[in-house]
Amino acid sequence: MTTTIAHLTMEELDAGLDHIRQAPKDQGVLELIVRRPVSEQREVLTVGQLDPAEGLVGDNWSARGSSMTDDGKAHPEMQLNIMNARTIAHIAQDRERWQLAGDQLYIDMDIGEDNMPTGTRLQLGTAIIEVTPIPHNGCRKFTERFGIDAMKWVNSDIGKQLHLRGINAKVVQAGTVRAGDAVTKV
Repeated sequence: MTTTIAHLTMEELDAGLDHIRQAPKDQGVLELIVRRPVSEQREVLTVGQLDPAEGLVGDNWSARGSSMTDDGKAHPEMQLNIMNARTIAHIAQDRERWQLAGDQLYIDMDIGEDNMPTGTRLQLGTAIIEVTPIPHNGCRKFTERFGIDAMKWVNSDIGKQLHLRGINAKVVQAGTVRAGDAVTKV
């Protein structure tokens, strides 16, 4: 039996802001790792490898390319998509639906602009990543999966300030990451 989950209204989404704002500032937890081997497929990983050339090894980031580069190749500053675990838990309402957001790393940590501006470096396991300046916004697929109010919410002024849709990052030091690893500002 499949359970249908209703999309949250703007008021219901706003009700989660206090909990999201209470996320740890300097050290959090890597809650979930998701690899996208091909478009529309997701693999939840217990352990992943981060590489400066490949991003999350086995993910389709490199092969997929980007419309934001002149040559259509993958954008080096959009290697990893990271979302606040509290935000996706609120929007998705069921942990099995987190991966539908399409991000690779879900962390319980404040990823808002004030706490994690461009250039912030984070250590996850033995890897180090760096927040990049490219905005991560809600898209058509996000709207289909979570509703128009969720899309408007993550792209609102407060949504952008708190990076509710997430952030982009690049790998600066290769390493192994595991679900449950500490995420620490360096």
